[in-house]
Amino acid sequence: MKTKITEMFGIEHPIIQGGMHWVGFAEMAAAVSNAGGLGIITGLTQRTPDDLAKEIARCREMTDKPFGVNITFLPSVNPPDYPGYVKAVIEGGIKVVETAGNNPVQVLPVLKEHGIKVIHKCTTVRHSLKAEAIGCDAVSVDGFECGGHPGEDDIPNFILLPRAAEELKIPFVASGGMADGRSLVAAMALGAEGMNMGTRFMATKEAPIHQNVKDALVAASELDTRLIMRPLRNTERVLSNPAVERLIAKEKELGSAIKFEDILPEVAGVYPRIMRDGDMDAGAWSCGMVAGLIHDIPTVKELIDRIMAQAHAIVHERLASL
Repeated sequence: MKTKITEMFGIEHPIIQGGMHWVGFAEMAAAVSNAGGLGIITGLTQRTPDDLAKEIARCREMTDKPFGVNITFLPSVNPPDYPGYVKAVIEGGIKVVETAGNNPVQVLPVLKEHGIKVIHKCTTVRHSLKAEAIGCDAVSVDGFECGGHPGEDDIPNFILLPRAAEELKIPFVASGGMADGRSLVAAMALGAEGMNMGTRFMATKEAPIHQNVKDALVAASELDTRLIMRPLRNTERVLSNPAVERLIAKEKELGSAIKFEDILPEVAGVYPRIMRDGDMDAGAWSCGMVAGLIHDIPTVKELIDRIMAQAHAIVHERLASL
């Protein structure tokens, strides 16, 4: 299946594994790339630029296929060493960078200078148009269904994707609610050139996370996610657990007076305890509504092959027969 995205990134299938904190290690990225998609290493999961350089090198030992690096630009009093991370990406020979969070305009010139394609994650049409205007090569359009931060406009993909198709000149992929061949065909019918999956890739054999997390995803339904941090205008979709319910209770109690410090026990530094140690009640962790479509834990190759087979069957059998 050839699309503008497969041609731009030099991949076989129009499937991207989005950057995920404490999930996007070399093992995850290599497995996706080896299966014909585009794997992504999560840059800021690596504590330092030197650690990222080593992770890129480790991934190169696992795959000879293209893979990328996610760099998320966060508002922070003490920001990460972004120039250092960008340097590690360039020196590591990376040709695709997924950016997220704040506007990536400050790093675009140096990335472009080194022939690196940039795909920016956006939750609105206006942000997608801004990404196009500053020179991003593609965008990942995140609908309200997505795990992590869906923005504050609450537009689901059945509206957001065709709106993006109406406005954008650069190609885009669909993110949020993507799980299988049905997702891929639907996304492409609405104007996307492929899809970005996060939560679904967590429930695979190669995902370098605790089995408890994978089992939780299989057990969850589409009703089991919650939106937190709405009063702080930093909305995040997470899987419900006791810590999340405590956080939501604080939000209700404190109302507009809530501060980030009030919820630190439920959100600060919890990812290692969850993803590495399997402590499922440690705090809040990003999860999409797509959990309701996750029923097994295949290998990455089995998952991608199944997606493509289902997509081809839908197009050539079900749709063609109509």
